[in-house]
Amino acid sequence: MADLFTNRWLWASVLAMLLAQVFKVLLILLVSRRWEPARMLETGGMPSSHSAFVVALTTGVGLTQGLGSPLFAVCAVFSMIVMHDATGVRRSSGLQARLINELVDELRTVVRENFAPKPLRVLLGHTYLEVAAGFIIGLLAGWIAFRWIA
Repeated sequence: MADLFTNRWLWASVLAMLLAQVFKVLLILLVSRRWEPARMLETGGMPSSHSAFVVALTTGVGLTQGLGSPLFAVCAVFSMIVMHDATGVRRSSGLQARLINELVDELRTVVRENFAPKPLRVLLGHTYLEVAAGFIIGLLAGWIAFRWIA
């Protein structure tokens, strides 16, 4: 159990994810002048915490195991899949949810009799810029955790 608490790869990744989520709330405050701390618990938006999470892990493994190690290759492939999925399937799901919500709103004006389905979540995936920002946060968090700390 003690190994879990001293696992720098895990904690560098968790730190990167938390930083991305904090940046998300701060960006909303800066741009929209709205304080939305609940966004810390949501997926989607700028920056991608999923990207930050996996890239910090990959960076830590690359710095400690070497860029030629099989473990680095596994982490790099895993990171690429996560980031591709965030901009592909999950992004498409979010766009489809937005369209379905719009259709439901239009249908509600026509039907009007107890037609109130729960709206679908729209912030599911990420743009390339959001993933790139998460990538940078993950890279910096991993670099700091394995080059400046310890």
